[in-house]
Amino acid sequence: MKLTSIIVEDEETSREILKNYLSKYCPNVQVVGEASNINDGLSLIRNHTLDLVFLDVEMPYGNAFDLLDKVGNRQFETIFVTAYNHYAIDALNAHASYYLMKPIAIDDLIKAVDYVTKIKTKENALQDQVLVPKAPKNIEGKITLPQQDGFEIINTKDILYCKADDNYTEIYLTNNKRKIVSKTLKYIEEALGDINFARVHKSYLVNVNEIIKYVKGKGGSLILTNGKEIIVSPSKKAQLLSYFK
Repeated sequence: MKLTSIIVEDEETSREILKNYLSKYCPNVQVVGEASNINDGLSLIRNHTLDLVFLDVEMPYGNAFDLLDKVGNRQFETIFVTAYNHYAIDALNAHASYYLMKPIAIDDLIKAVDYVTKIKTKENALQDQVLVPKAPKNIEGKITLPQQDGFEIINTKDILYCKADDNYTEIYLTNNKRKIVSKTLKYIEEALGDINFARVHKSYLVNVNEIIKYVKGKGGSLILTNGKEIIVSPSKKAQLLSYFK
């Protein structure tokens, strides 16, 4: 699919290199504008319907995070292109679908664009559709939760979602009860397996059969059957969408 895009980068040479690479190696990306600072970048974003923004971190009048904060909720994906690798964790956790280091490696650029293309294609395919998980709803299992006096057994189908709390995990059930266990979310994720459960954020693991709505945004969010809204990390979006037909 075609990706409508802009480049926000203060160095003209870097903008030209990126445009040339995109034209040659990523022909599905259509660059409709360029900006050399966050003010002009914000203007472009507000005046175009975009699928993708290539964004440098350090620029005049602020940085990439300032720009994204001013945009607020958004439906475009973001690829950071920067020489500063110390922003990587913040970018991937909260802001960016992908993170590219300068000088740009062509293979990494292609991989980043392919990743965003996959996300946007799947989002469009699911637009206004009933979300139908690939996993059959009748798949059942049990998990044991350690207690001080032994352990408790619960049906995995009764789990709505799990939330990390340091070295503990809060498990929320369909009967509105909550269980707290002295195990990490990673441990619970491995115990449950990946048939019905998707890790959508560093702090959340959800039962995909309990998802009733997907809301597009910087990472997107999920609405569960009990009304709970859970944020999806940008880096987890493609994996989540792959659970649905």
